[in-house]
Amino acid sequence: MPAVTPELFLLVTGLLLLTTVLAGTLSSRFGVPALIGFLALGMLAGSDGPGGIGFADYQVAQTIGVACLIFILFSGGLDTPWKAVRPVLTPALCLATIGVVISAGIVSLTAILLLDFSLLQGFLLGSVVASTDAAAVFAVLRNQETKLRDDVLALIELESGSNDPMAIFLVGVALAMIAVPTTPLLSFVPDFLLQMILGAMIGLAIGYAFTVVLARAKLRQGGLFLVVSVAAALLAFGLAGVLTGSGFLAAYVAGVLAGNRDYPGRRAVSQFQDGLAWLAQVVMFLTLGLVVFPHQLPGVAFEGLAITAVLMLVARPASVFISLAPFRQFDWRAKLFISWAGLRGAVPIVLATFGIVAGVEDAQAMFNIVFFVVLASSVIQGPTIGLLAKRLGLDRKTTAKAGSSVPPGVPPPVRIEETSL
Repeated sequence: MPAVTPELFLLVTGLLLLTTVLAGTLSSRFGVPALIGFLALGMLAGSDGPGGIGFADYQVAQTIGVACLIFILFSGGLDTPWKAVRPVLTPALCLATIGVVISAGIVSLTAILLLDFSLLQGFLLGSVVASTDAAAVFAVLRNQETKLRDDVLALIELESGSNDPMAIFLVGVALAMIAVPTTPLLSFVPDFLLQMILGAMIGLAIGYAFTVVLARAKLRQGGLFLVVSVAAALLAFGLAGVLTGSGFLAAYVAGVLAGNRDYPGRRAVSQFQDGLAWLAQVVMFLTLGLVVFPHQLPGVAFEGLAITAVLMLVARPASVFISLAPFRQFDWRAKLFISWAGLRGAVPIVLATFGIVAGVEDAQAMFNIVFFVVLASSVIQGPTIGLLAKRLGLDRKTTAKAGSSVPPGVPPPVRIEETSL
């Protein structure tokens, strides 16, 4: 076997990145989220595939995943139009918090009853798969030429950008209780409130400071705008983490505030961060694919299908219908579509590595189940999202042909970028 020189490493890395993008583009044409192509190539390049790259360092994979999520969330925030999402702020936050808890609870109970998991193991699995991936939904809708009703689209976008911190918090609680089972559950409530409040405040502060710096610094080199944007994302996450706040929430909020203010180089920063988020997605999915061993997946097929079925048909619908019950602007058709559009993406796979790194019993089997759930969810739900939107009359073209009026409080059309998770 030839020695791995820096030149060979860079050559292989470049080829992997390019081939991964092509694989993601090809999978999207069939109505399947691009993440399937990214993950598939990672699996083929891994030790079980023809690539033969022996990589099984879950600590490194977790670090790469977390770093990539920072820029994905920051970019998603930059492309979140506040005027569009403000009317759905309250229902989206309810779905991103209460809905995540409901989904986690139902999946946890399923894991305990069907998979013979312990109470805390079930809680960990339920928490890991509780958050959704909007980027997959938007990619599928764009390829299927489907344009959703604006309030539904805004709700899905805002929920997906803000539900990851809740899932991450629940995973942290599960791991803490596994380490110290006698820890009272209510003792985590103040920690949650502190994390969310600090994360939001720091995100607002960094986002505001970012725009002020660019407005007043009068940077002569245009490329420095891009450097400052990278610094803003890292500062938001890092400062919030050091002060025990939610770093992921801080990165997203910083992006939202910065994306809705005027400052020099705004368009260039947005385009740069969009490209950086795409690179982060490719690197993250490719890395996660490398740490998966395909020969282990058939052994968890039953468990994976069981969790996927409960998640798609019970947990997600229950979380949506219960969380959105007070909000009459969303009828049963909208709630049904939002339920089906709850695809899982990279975040659950990244969170599944936390259990392995922490040495939780059966964590490897749990990781394989989560990976199976993400694949099954994307393959089953992805190709049918556009068709369901049209059948339920949530497609704007369908609504216009039917002559129906737009519900009160619906924002103007919004542009969605495929950068959220």
